[in-house]
Amino acid sequence: MYEEVLERLSKSDFRRKFRLREPELEYIRKKGIDVIYSHARDFIAKRIAPAVIKNDGKQTPMKGHPVFIAQHATACCCRGCINKWHHFSKNCELTQAQQDYLTGLIMAWIKTQNK
Repeated sequence: MYEEVLERLSKSDFRRKFRLREPELEYIRKKGIDVIYSHARDFIAKRIAPAVIKNDGKQTPMKGHPVFIAQHATACCCRGCINKWHHFSKNCELTQAQQDYLTGLIMAWIKTQNK
């Protein structure tokens, strides 16, 4: 389902540079993929889904958690990138289906890194 989007993103010089390194991979192994999925859902719901985000464009750190790195790799890091790459409107709350799509895309990317 996400292969086409991941392929398109892999052609971006900026998006392509993101990789999970050993500390992030170890974190995933230690916590388990279900916990990482829960974190992704939570980050999308709290940091991305609201209609108004006061620090939009700066709410997702570039490091510190595998999901943060995945958000940048998949253009799920801010509403501007989401609008550009996934065509979701910027100024309205994301639907649950949109949140599920973004979470699924993040997890699909993580799984490509966690082989």
